[in-house]
Amino acid sequence: MTVSDLPPRPGPPALVLVAHGSRDPRALTTVRALMDRVRALRPELSVHLGHIELNEPPLPDTLAALGGTPAVLVPLLLARGHHVKRDIPEAAAAAQAPTRVAGPLGPHPLLADTLHARLLEAGWRRRPASAVVLAAAGSRDPDARADTGRTARLLAERLGVPVVPAYASAATPTVADAITALRAKGRHRIAVASCFTAPGRFATQCARHAPWLASAPLGAHDAMAALILHRYGQARETPVTAAA
Repeated sequence: MTVSDLPPRPGPPALVLVAHGSRDPRALTTVRALMDRVRALRPELSVHLGHIELNEPPLPDTLAALGGTPAVLVPLLLARGHHVKRDIPEAAAAAQAPTRVAGPLGPHPLLADTLHARLLEAGWRRRPASAVVLAAAGSRDPDARADTGRTARLLAERLGVPVVPAYASAATPTVADAITALRAKGRHRIAVASCFTAPGRFATQCARHAPWLASAPLGAHDAMAALILHRYGQARETPVTAAA
């Protein structure tokens, strides 16, 4: 048998970005731009998109279209919670081919890098009596709150000012309450860091509370694309979810 007679080596698993979904049309545009960043960094990968709700294509449809192609699902979510722990693994288990599930994007230093960059773009500079509220979606899951707290600490290390995690729903403190508490401690220059993957209702609501400035959502940043590929690589080393 010659080298040319050998069967072709299988390619890497497909990378499926799993977005939450939003009624805000900017969200889908942002996620697609982030996909383009990922493809530019790893052109050999087959990159796809699936949504948990609200947008097309739904994640089960994306996996069905892949058929027998192995895949790694990378949640575009920033902390652990119900979607990461239940919904996405259940979709992976129902796939036709071996499918792995990566961890959420946060906490991680690359996520903090992106938050820092977005704040700088919005005009943030360290000043006396400054602080930051890290605005996240919120979850009743204590692991999700722990992850957001860790992200806040990573961002505080970069900024050199207090960073307080706060939430749009399902957890406390709210963004407004966090701002009030910081003001009571003499922090008068308060920025809101948007810990959301893409624009949407929660990101917009949280930004409105900013007494100084609010950063844009994380979006199609190079560090986000690098973080997605990092999670993809980590997941490839984990056991495969058995196909149904």
